[in-house]
Amino acid sequence: VQLVESGGVLVQAVVNLILFCAAFGRAISGNTIWYRQAPGKVREFVATITWSRGQTYYADSVKGRFTISRDNGNNTVYLQMDNLKPEDTAIYYCNLEQYWGQGTQVTVSS
Repeated sequence: VQLVESGGVLVQAVVNLILFCAAFGRAISGNTIWYRQAPGKVREFVATITWSRGQTYYADSVKGRFTISRDNGNNTVYLQMDNLKPEDTAIYYCNLEQYWGQGTQVTVSS
């Protein structure tokens, strides 16, 4: 399975952005998780969506601003990011079981 993230750009704070995680090689059939890693920091959990019921969970730092969703027809998971802040600057990765994407850079300027 290959996971490909896209959508990362340089934006100003408060702007909205959506990230895409497309799976190739197999239909998504497990929980998909978004992580991020800021410069000099460890990779941290951002959000997840469960396969069975589509339940969503978020890190406290993004709760109320980010929304994770999926499109089974397109085999893609999305991360809608609203009201972005400079502290959201990081490389964002999607994870499915043992598979990781290459990451997409999001930079938020103040």
